[in-house]
Amino acid sequence: MRKYRRVMAAAAAALAGTILTGCGVLPGSGGDEPAAAAKAAGRVALLLPERAASRYDAADAPYFSQRLKQLCPGCEIDYRNAEQDADEQLAQAEEALEEGAEVLVLTPVDSAAAAKIVERAHDRDVPVISYDRLVLGTAVDYYVSFDNAKVGRLQAESLLSALGGKAGSGEILWINGSPTDNNATLFKQGAHATLDGKVRIAAEFDTPEWNPDNAKAWTARTLPSLRGRDLVGVYAANDGTAGGAIAAMQAAGLPAVPVTGQDAEIAALQRILVGRQHMTVYKAVRMQAEKTAELAFALLRGEKPEAGATVDNGAGAVPSVLLDPVTVTKETIKETVVKDGYVTPGALCAGAYADACSAAGIG
Repeated sequence: MRKYRRVMAAAAAALAGTILTGCGVLPGSGGDEPAAAAKAAGRVALLLPERAASRYDAADAPYFSQRLKQLCPGCEIDYRNAEQDADEQLAQAEEALEEGAEVLVLTPVDSAAAAKIVERAHDRDVPVISYDRLVLGTAVDYYVSFDNAKVGRLQAESLLSALGGKAGSGEILWINGSPTDNNATLFKQGAHATLDGKVRIAAEFDTPEWNPDNAKAWTARTLPSLRGRDLVGVYAANDGTAGGAIAAMQAAGLPAVPVTGQDAEIAALQRILVGRQHMTVYKAVRMQAEKTAELAFALLRGEKPEAGATVDNGAGAVPSVLLDPVTVTKETIKETVVKDGYVTPGALCAGAYADACSAAGIG
């Protein structure tokens, strides 16, 4: 657990020290009252991509909004969710710009198609923060996310550890995220770099729209072709696709095997507690959202903060802040997502999961 605390402390220190080094005082770090007085109002559009992953409505939007309101009580937050429709996201962005948005915070449905959104914003001299997922193929002002290739590596390493000697003797199913999401590409790259040559892949699938139902349907279609073969695990890119695969395997009467995930959703954590899912990856969404709100506030004030890194999006180097993801297993739920307040014991341990929580020391 010391390692986890060091990782999160280092990430926080890196953000505090690098994201706004060009601004003098970081908003919210003890000197934000004079800064707020300099810009008492403004309008920020928060454009999030979907509801298939619960984090965007449940965590990103409220954390971002609360922090921006702390810094700028008079600011307006225009929150819109495109529900996996790239054309709808473009329309939402155009409407937000027409209604006076001065900064766009954008998590693209389609990383390439969202270039149009950035171009529309820049036509109006409105800066764009690419949040969580990187917009490709056009100049973007800032990018705040996690080391997404590392997410894939963490998933792969944890799966290998769980498989042990079975890694070389059986086969795994491989379920990626949406092919239109650049993050999914990075997860895939990181996982393949770790697993290729160490496991045999029975079949691999890119999940349209990250939809768990698509992952479930593909798994159900694929399982009959594996009869007589030894299925020993599942690489799933996030908790939603993991849940879909697990549901299909349960319906087929198969025993539980190690399954990866990501996002630390409550349903996934509960599956981990009872042994139906092996792990998830926790990304400190609160830190990500709050620091993005601080960056948006700096941009409202007309400042040009420096970032600690750059990422090439195909159109040049984008100033970037990349946080560290953390592996979560049954043994570490208490010291990671519960300790950080990302989930509460009351929500996690409700009903049938009370005994499993108690066994894991959560209560």
